[in-house]
Amino acid sequence: MLHNLTGWHAVIILAIVLLLFGAAKLPTLAKSIGQSMKIMKSELRDASADDAPRAADPTSTAVPVPTAAAPVRSDG
Repeated sequence: MLHNLTGWHAVIILAIVLLLFGAAKLPTLAKSIGQSMKIMKSELRDASADDAPRAADPTSTAVPVPTAAAPVRSDG
């Protein structure tokens, strides 16, 4: 999807962002994006660490789901 973007496209996008937000707000914007990415990565790491032991834990308190029994045939 983004394979056709060139360096000129990046320059144009940067210029538009600069016009929209102004030079004074760009460092704050970049810092908040960086903090958001850091938080997201740590949450994903914590979630994957929490999920792995539960799946392998044989003493888990999960209730087994009963399966339907096969119908009994009577030929008589």
